Amino acid sequence: MSFSAAVVTVSDRAASGERRDESGDTLERMLLEAGAASVSRAVVPDEREQIASVLRQYCTGNRADIVITTGGTGLAPRDVTPEATRDVIEREAPGFAEAVRMGSLQVTARAMLSRAVSGICASTLIINFPGSPMACRESFDRVRPVLGHAVELLSGARVECAR
Repeated sequence: MSFSAAVVTVSDRAASGERRDESGDTLERMLLEAGAASVSRAVVPDEREQIASVLRQYCTGNRADIVITTGGTGLAPRDVTPEATRDVIEREAPGFAEAVRMGSLQVTARAMLSRAVSGICASTLIINFPGSPMACRESFDRVRPVLGHAVELLSGARVECAR
């Protein structure tokens, strides 16, 4: 199934041009390999209102079926991606964030520091990922098997259960 996607990189340094957006590049490539027809990109600083504004745009005007954020999910004072995501989502979809954390815990105990969330705004699925390219690859591998089915369900298509 083809879908549209967006990657929102949350990073003060990437937003100022001080650092290259390698995590965004990684996620764009993986989304295209997973069947995305298009992948939009945005880079924003760690500012709650700016993050929420971009997420809202991808859920309404520049509609994407799936939005993946990268960065800003930890314990640092400027890590506000989960709060911005909660400002936007209408319904939680916690299984995605839980699967990412569970898989990451098999790699590093630092996964416990993640405050990532996932949920739905309109018919767009939003999932928070960590900020490093390697963590993005590992996280994406956890959710990839169900993305197509999630998009079908959110589109309102009648989907038969196939265990």
